[in-house]
Amino acid sequence: MSVDAASGKPFQPAVQEPRAYGYLLGDILTQRILLPTGANDAGPVAPPSIGRTGAWLERRPARYETDADGRRWMAIDYQVVNVAPTLTRIALPALRLTTASGATLQVAEWPLSIGPMTSADAFDAGDLQLMRPDRQAPLAPTAPLRREASVALGLLLLTLFAWLGWWLWRNWRESAQLPFARAWRQMRRLDGPGADTSADAWLCVHHALNETAGHVVHAGSLPSLFARAPYLQPLRTQLEQFYQQSTERFFTPASTAASYPLRGLCRSLYRAEQRHER
Repeated sequence: MSVDAASGKPFQPAVQEPRAYGYLLGDILTQRILLPTGANDAGPVAPPSIGRTGAWLERRPARYETDADGRRWMAIDYQVVNVAPTLTRIALPALRLTTASGATLQVAEWPLSIGPMTSADAFDAGDLQLMRPDRQAPLAPTAPLRREASVALGLLLLTLFAWLGWWLWRNWRESAQLPFARAWRQMRRLDGPGADTSADAWLCVHHALNETAGHVVHAGSLPSLFARAPYLQPLRTQLEQFYQQSTERFFTPASTAASYPLRGLCRSLYRAEQRHER
């Protein structure tokens, strides 16, 4: 094949076209173009641009191949990127390639056909139906999950029972060992309108104060009580009033001492002792 580089007239090189039929979505077809060599070598040939060439095909980057006879070919791949609902005739686009010497290689378009992804009409026979039901997802094994949940629930219940047991034991120990805890327990047994005026109630508070101080406490020895139990210092005013009322109640003949909130004092002493112990 001769080339007139000076005139720049196009010529048609030998082309190996792909199969013209039977293509579906995603198929790749290759067109090979024989490049001029020898005395007719027109120099390097610029490859065509890449990307979509229309509604149906996408052109990939060209590559160069050499066959067993030493001839050089430009191989261009096209991928089917779209299909119609019915069998459709399309074509590989015509190419106009330019060599370094200015000559032009003309490649004509190549008609071919592409088929749809599926038939527009179902066969409606046996299992060949227009629509098929969704495939059921496999069921995940739940036995291990149930076992893990049972173990977790058992550990949670064990923790709750252990905490409850510790809380009950702590309260029992406090009520058995701490002076104001014992006094508050006795005060609650005397619950009623006469609790603040009951001699037993006043005596149990006195016993708790004496046990806390380590000696008999009276109004003049309150500083020694606060030195041994400084957590009672915020209740100094209430304790001073308590001993004043107690003196009038037990040591003043025909006493008409005013009512005193003994129950509230006992509860405050118990809470102060409780905060100190914890």
